[in-house]
Amino acid sequence: MVNFKSSIPALPVVSIKKAVDFYQIKMGFQTRHQEDTFAVMVRGGVEIHLWQACDQSWKFRSLLLFLRLIRSGAETFIAGTASCRIKVEGIEELYQEYKDQGVLHGEHNTIEEQYWGDRDLSTLDLYGNLLTFYEEIG
Repeated sequence: MVNFKSSIPALPVVSIKKAVDFYQIKMGFQTRHQEDTFAVMVRGGVEIHLWQACDQSWKFRSLLLFLRLIRSGAETFIAGTASCRIKVEGIEELYQEYKDQGVLHGEHNTIEEQYWGDRDLSTLDLYGNLLTFYEEIG
């Protein structure tokens, strides 16, 4: 029998250094590992991988798309296109922390109660990846 235990979101960013700084300063994560094009950020029991979408050759190939498709998988325009949901306890405290840091996302910038039984808040990282933090109700 297969038993899934956890998952690790891997979010594309343009600059690992800038993203690591943002996750540390604005979002309260710590760096467990960092290379030029990859980093592992942790907070509590949550781990997020950041990978560098650094291929800019698509800019020069765009006029010749019919000859050679964009396909490296690491094009810079991929940064900011990912999202993930992270389960937390203490959503009220996290809301206040992220409100103070100015990283809340959405037009209401509040904790929203979802009809499926979660309370959540959304943030954007430096490159626009969406992180939704949620706490189960009851």
